Amino acid sequence: MFERSSLRLPITLGVVMIVLLVALLVGWIVLAVVVAFRDPEEAGWYWALLTIGAVFFVFILVGVVMYLTLSVKAINLSRRQSNFIDAVTHELKSPIASLKLYLQTLRRRSLSDEERDSFEAIMLEDVERLDLLINQLLTAARLERGDAADASETLRIDTLVRSCVEDVCLRYRQAASIVQLQLEPCETTCRAVDLDLVLRNIIDNAVKYAGDDPQVTIFLCLKGQDAELLIEDNGRGIPTPLRRKVFRRFVRLGLELERDKPGTGLGLYIVRTLIKKLNGTIRIRDRASGPGTLFEVVIPNCTDPKALSGAENESE
Repeated sequence: MFERSSLRLPITLGVVMIVLLVALLVGWIVLAVVVAFRDPEEAGWYWALLTIGAVFFVFILVGVVMYLTLSVKAINLSRRQSNFIDAVTHELKSPIASLKLYLQTLRRRSLSDEERDSFEAIMLEDVERLDLLINQLLTAARLERGDAADASETLRIDTLVRSCVEDVCLRYRQAASIVQLQLEPCETTCRAVDLDLVLRNIIDNAVKYAGDDPQVTIFLCLKGQDAELLIEDNGRGIPTPLRRKVFRRFVRLGLELERDKPGTGLGLYIVRTLIKKLNGTIRIRDRASGPGTLFEVVIPNCTDPKALSGAENESE
């Protein structure tokens, strides 16, 4: 299909067209100058014609360059969308096939209470996986439409981080001890769903792409009125040239059908968009030592709940 084709053809055609236009422009200028010097009486007309022709050639050249740039962007977007469709298809089919298998087994076989409990736990994991996928799709659509946000509320960031860590470790069947927490009490006011999605997606990314002996460390501290959240893992890391690209829609590194990690390419896009709504920032950096990735998130307008409770007690 054209959407999955290589970028080599449009780039080659664009370069050839640009070279031909430049050669034609140079030839036009040389011809006009030679003719103008041969016929001095009509030189004014030739110089005017040369100027007008050169301007038109420049416009055409700019148009070709813009067309080439837009074509490359369109093909890249189509490729990412194709990868996204592959990912969503896989993410939908896998849990549905698993649910179907276990339900058929429950229906056709007589199982012990232990086996039944095990099957139900696995089916619940599949349902939660589907629920997470659907929530991400709906959130991405809501962000694209710019729908009105729900009412904000006061939230403890440290408490929400602990909750997300438990859920993510349970999803990947990892011990909670692989995540080291160093959290200071911190409060902010925003939509609970938005902050939960930000934290859950980043922590999910860290646990999912951690090394064979997974180690994730999460720091949370208050600096003035900003909460600084650092989440680092010991995975392979993200190459520097790709660190901005991973926040775009549908972007996942590598070929979709060759990946062994679940995902749709929407998680970090949702994270960046929601953090922008909070007037915060997110950056990807290298770890201080060893391979891996460090996500640095800054959330403004945060407070220390202990300081607030102390001030309230003093006022009473």
